[in-house]
Amino acid sequence: MYTSKLAHSCVEKAGMIAMVKTRILEPDDNYSLRGNTLEKAILDDIDNGLVPFFVSCTLGTTSCCSFDNLVEIGQLCCREGVYLHVDAAYAGSALVCEELRYFSNGLEFVDSFNFNPNKWMLMNFDCSCLWVKDKFKLTEALSVDPIYLRYKEMDKAIDYRHWGIALSRRFRSLKIWFTLRSYGVEGIQKYIREHVRLAKIFEKLILSDDRFEIMGKVSLGLVCFRLKGPNFLSQNLLFELNDSGLIHMVPSMLGHKYVIRFCVNSERASEYDMQEASRIIKMYADSVIEKYELENGKIFAKECPEAALKLKRMRFSLSKMASDPKSYNQRKVMRTPTIFAETGKYLAKKCSFVQDDEDSI
Repeated sequence: MYTSKLAHSCVEKAGMIAMVKTRILEPDDNYSLRGNTLEKAILDDIDNGLVPFFVSCTLGTTSCCSFDNLVEIGQLCCREGVYLHVDAAYAGSALVCEELRYFSNGLEFVDSFNFNPNKWMLMNFDCSCLWVKDKFKLTEALSVDPIYLRYKEMDKAIDYRHWGIALSRRFRSLKIWFTLRSYGVEGIQKYIREHVRLAKIFEKLILSDDRFEIMGKVSLGLVCFRLKGPNFLSQNLLFELNDSGLIHMVPSMLGHKYVIRFCVNSERASEYDMQEASRIIKMYADSVIEKYELENGKIFAKECPEAALKLKRMRFSLSKMASDPKSYNQRKVMRTPTIFAETGKYLAKKCSFVQDDEDSI
């Protein structure tokens, strides 16, 4: 099984449940999984006697809303006879807008496609829609037919116990029907387009302060940003923001950089909200930088290179949020003090991320 390093952790978890080997592949500089990377992994595995059978491609990654190259990956999967699934949990809702369908190029190669309307289509949790190209492959793999589950009209209706692990399910389609009836296609399109517009406004507000940088392309309603410099600055900023109760965001890791994820969520979000969020973020950034300056006895330059920043010792608490997208190759550790290296690697009081070699920490 193959997937990108930026795929949601549920993909790796599915591999663990199915007890199959999962290859986590590196994306390119634009955080996109490319066909040549996948092809090399598949050919290496074939040479080693393994059988490639499944690829999970992501449209709108959790970490930064990037898009795997579906055309390249799809053509490769068709050629090699590998099943291709697309996870579009968040970004899939944007396909209701014609101008946002560009990232679905290559969808004709896909064997199954999933998105979650509860993420960006005004529906409450939980709600997930799955399309399959060949339903018989799915039902043949999951069909069980004991006598006590048979009924008279079996051949007249779709029995969804053959479409998944659970034998029964809630009537989720009812809330989809109500939402579509309430808003209509045009109402949902307006809602998504407004979020995309507001995300662009927020991006400009953040970039107006040269202490910040944007990570990844802002394509939909997600903006990933960070304070320039070592990771602990952005990490401390996020802790203080969330502790304030004024705004809530979650982190992720892109490469070795700690980023803060700002997502436009509210149906009633406005330009004023973007301005207020930007103001709050910059206000707490002032506080984080000021604390850093006082502790280290030196002035923090706005565009100071990361290598020039040498933080000796700080203390803080980390509460890893449940919604924090998983960053691979990490482990939790227990420490009392927080110690930073010149490279920005760190340990935290409760739990934190340890990357690469630990000798430099």
